[in-house]
Amino acid sequence: MPKTETVILRELLAREGGWVSGAALARQLGISRVAVWQRMERLRAAGFSFEAVRARGYRLTGRPATLHPPLLEALLPMRTRGFSLQVMDEVDSTNDEVARQLAAGRPAPFAVLARRQTRGKGRLGRVWHSDSPVSLYASLGFRPEVEPERMRTFTLWMGVNLCALLANFTGVEPGIKWPNDILFGDRKAGGLLTEARIDADRIRDLILGIGLNVNPPPRGWPAELANRATTLADACGQPVDLNRLAAALIGRVLLAYESFREDRHQDQFADLWARFDTLRGRTVTLLEGGRRHTGEVRGVDDEGALLLHEGRGPLRRFRAGEVTFEKPPAA
Repeated sequence: MPKTETVILRELLAREGGWVSGAALARQLGISRVAVWQRMERLRAAGFSFEAVRARGYRLTGRPATLHPPLLEALLPMRTRGFSLQVMDEVDSTNDEVARQLAAGRPAPFAVLARRQTRGKGRLGRVWHSDSPVSLYASLGFRPEVEPERMRTFTLWMGVNLCALLANFTGVEPGIKWPNDILFGDRKAGGLLTEARIDADRIRDLILGIGLNVNPPPRGWPAELANRATTLADACGQPVDLNRLAAALIGRVLLAYESFREDRHQDQFADLWARFDTLRGRTVTLLEGGRRHTGEVRGVDDEGALLLHEGRGPLRRFRAGEVTFEKPPAA
């Protein structure tokens, strides 16, 4: 059953801008009006603000700026029933925490979100700056039981779904830089990190980590990121509701995961990649195993490999590598 605070918040959100009767809440929850008032005061202490008027009830006027578990539960689409989530104040890495919980047998799918990571990680063993409580650090755990070959496009598929969500959410089109960076312009706003545990010829455990710079960090960026990082708030010119974004992201990821697991995503993947690909038509340098390759990007193939034309000869396919920009795209 949903927590009492989650039920209260669902009712307030369903009538946002309107009034919810304290007596009606008490009847729905099977508690006294005094107990309702106590729950409202608990929510107020957590960062919510309300108007309260005798004979009218309560009206929601403000939400917390950081992650709040009952609010997330209230905002999640109803199709996610049976899905569980956990919000932690601090963790080493949400990916590592999900891996531990999968190993311990926690039913999947589930999500772990954190207000701060002490050892956030990105691709190729890089450190992900993740100590801002107004940004999003989330990992989802799955048990897909599919062949490893099917996973070649998983991160790319999730990346373009994330781009589509952010475009709808902010009104500004992001781009995806192969294979896993989310950009606004040439500044990085987030990234994805997929990790898997394989038994024989099946993927047993699958972890999708997502880090997003949502609102500007209170203490500013570290010097090494100041000219390379951006936030969703910077992109759309206004603060972003972190809890609403997190709930929408979870709903989108769960739908995208089901499409992927049932192998009915290919046509949509091609369309979304063409829409959000930030590399196509650009000259880039790709570092692969110590070798440098420079050429024009021609998209990706059906298996997610980067297609690079180096000026002569056929297109070359690269399954892995680190890409840097050489020049802006042609007008």
